Amino acid sequence: MLSQKTRYALKALLELSSLPADATLSSVTISARRTIPAKFLEAILVELKRDGLVRGQRGRSGGYRLARGAEEISFGNVVRLMEGPLGLIPCVSVTQYHRCMDCAAPRPCELQNIFRVLRDSTATILDGWSLADARDKTGPAKTRVSASTAKKATRRSSIKVASPRKDAAKTG
Repeated sequence: MLSQKTRYALKALLELSSLPADATLSSVTISARRTIPAKFLEAILVELKRDGLVRGQRGRSGGYRLARGAEEISFGNVVRLMEGPLGLIPCVSVTQYHRCMDCAAPRPCELQNIFRVLRDSTATILDGWSLADARDKTGPAKTRVSASTAKKATRRSSIKVASPRKDAAKTG
C-alpha cells in the first residue's frame, strides 16, 4: 500500500505538471488545491527538490515547478524515491537486492518466482505512466489492461467457490 507521503508527492507533482512552462506555484497554493497539510507538503517538496524532480524559487514571486517535462517523470520513479524498491521481498529487488534472511540456499525459491513476476509487472505499469499520461486521463496505450487480460487473470485462480444458486437448487 502506498504511504500517504507518496500519494501527496504524486498529487503535488500532478498539480505542478498542469502549469504552463516557467510558471510556479507556492506550496501553500498546492496545499490548498490538493488538500495536503502545508507543513507535510513542504517537507515532501524539499525531498522532491533534492531528488531533482522539482525546482524551487525563493522570494515573493517564487514557488515550485517541475525540473523536467511531465512526460519524463514516471510514477515508478516517484514511488521508488518515496517508498524504496518495488519488490515486496528483498531477493527480487533490482535496486536493493539482498538475500532473504530465512533462505537457506542461494538458488531461487518458490516465493522468489511469483514475487519477481509481480515486481516486473508493477514496474512495467508504473514506469509506463508519466505525469503527462495521468494528466491526460487516458494513460499510455501500452499499459492499459484489456478485457481479455482481465479474463485470463480470473481464470488463473485455483480457488473454486460454489455458486449459491446451484446449492439452493440442489437442496430446494
